[in-house]
Amino acid sequence: MASMKSFKSRIDLSVKTREKIIKLLNQQLADISDLHSQTYQAHWNVKGAGFYQLHILFQKLAEQLEEYIDLIAERVTALGGIAKGTVRMAASASRLPEYPSNVVDSLPTIQAMAVRYANVAETTRAAIDTAEKEGDMGTTDLFTEVSLGLDKGLWFLEAHLQDK
Repeated sequence: MASMKSFKSRIDLSVKTREKIIKLLNQQLADISDLHSQTYQAHWNVKGAGFYQLHILFQKLAEQLEEYIDLIAERVTALGGIAKGTVRMAASASRLPEYPSNVVDSLPTIQAMAVRYANVAETTRAAIDTAEKEGDMGTTDLFTEVSLGLDKGLWFLEAHLQDK
């Protein structure tokens, strides 16, 4: 792995470990930034039954994602890295499927968002494992917080899709 631009840090992780974690953090930053923009896409365009409640739900979910974006980006820089947080950077690195522009009805919108939330929740849990294996408990804890929030958001979405 080619060495990336980094800044000195007194955090007691090796440069090699910090580089691995910075790469991991930037990948999650891209995915969560993309999820954030797709959540706002759903917020702006949802139609049909329960419009107002879904409009508010998507806004609340997007606001929570903004907090995670900030936490992740700041962890990158705390470790001496460069946060790759522009829209273009996120779009080019995101592993999420593109949000279908023709999906506006309530239930299909919820289904599309649930798929994306589940995807990011899964990769966040994998990131927890990686950070722990690298001995970076700070990043492990950060990803654990993000994972819990993503799971809660997924629960809010899936509850609309479940029968009694």
